[in-house]
Amino acid sequence: MKLTVNGVGIACYLDGPEDAPVVTLSHALSAHSGMWAPQMPALAAYRVLRFDSRGHGASDIGAADSFETLADDVAALWRALGIERSHFVGLSMGGMIGQAVALKYPGMLRSLVLCDTTSRVPPEAGPVWDERIALARAEGMAALVDATMGRWFTAPYLAERADEAEPVRRMILGTDPRGFVDGCAVIRGLDNSARLGAIRAPTLVIVGEDDPGTPVAEAERLRDGIPGAELVVLEAAAHLSNWERPEAFNAALVGFLDRHEPN
Repeated sequence: MKLTVNGVGIACYLDGPEDAPVVTLSHALSAHSGMWAPQMPALAAYRVLRFDSRGHGASDIGAADSFETLADDVAALWRALGIERSHFVGLSMGGMIGQAVALKYPGMLRSLVLCDTTSRVPPEAGPVWDERIALARAEGMAALVDATMGRWFTAPYLAERADEAEPVRRMILGTDPRGFVDGCAVIRGLDNSARLGAIRAPTLVIVGEDDPGTPVAEAERLRDGIPGAELVVLEAAAHLSNWERPEAFNAALVGFLDRHEPN
């Protein structure tokens, strides 16, 4: 379904028992809600809400001026669907959105899972994002797909299981360059490091040990900055750890969610 929330048409997908606790899944830049396919069987006991962030998947194009605006999208989507509280799981850009949700809408959050993400993009990384924006505008996503896949997966995985990674390649290639550029512009200004202590939701941080973009050190920064946060490091996984190591990722995720949904 597509709902107009916060002035933008957002595509969303609800699965699972209607009376179960809600888990909201938020994807990475240049992906869409299909990125969470490896988690869906493991989350069968939950009511799972997946959505395509503005400019991605089947959602409309609409530039956001900050992660607060993207958090407003989430809160408006929850209200439109009658969801009072939800767990929130975000990877990469989705984890950045999750931090903004936790800071602006704490009363709507059951728990927070931050995966392969960071609380800050340092100024010296600005030229990297400028280069990606320029490439997307000039040549489209085909100019970025190989480098992106190389960051998202380890070399052995791409060499030995390229067929499993192919749906992700198609997601990247299918992303509207305008949505990618808009997302880059928001990400390059991220700096939540001084505000992490204000997050009060029970928090789990998950990271692939070989993640080159948001490495273990950034996950440790999140764990150390958020009161009571836990950290799980997944072996033999890069940035898209939920896809490369789904069994280990799902075990950590579901174990955490179940502990925060007592029977």
